[in-house]
Amino acid sequence: MTRLTLYTTLGCHLCQQLEALLVTLCAGEYRLERVEISEDDALVERYGVRIPVLVDAEGRELDRGFEAPRLAAWLAERGWLEEDAWAALQRQLAGEAEPREVRGATMRGGRRYLG
Repeated sequence: MTRLTLYTTLGCHLCQQLEALLVTLCAGEYRLERVEISEDDALVERYGVRIPVLVDAEGRELDRGFEAPRLAAWLAERGWLEEDAWAALQRQLAGEAEPREVRGATMRGGRRYLG
């Protein structure tokens, strides 16, 4: 199982966007540990203007992972990219396809919730 750490803070919409992309683009199972930076001055100093920051088990960081191409490239470098999902998302972003259903997501009241 892939282990990842997400440096985040409460109410970070970019962090939520990264998590939604990760559900779609990451091949296989992964465990995501969320680290709240606001509770630690050193973490605020290090990550405050960079969140969300995604970190793999070796400590390699990805800033701005909420940008789909950056996340896809980072995952591909590690062999973790779900290629079909990335191709479908690229078509969707280019306006060529209907939105793809997200793995582990349910629709309630017209909103998508991650499981």
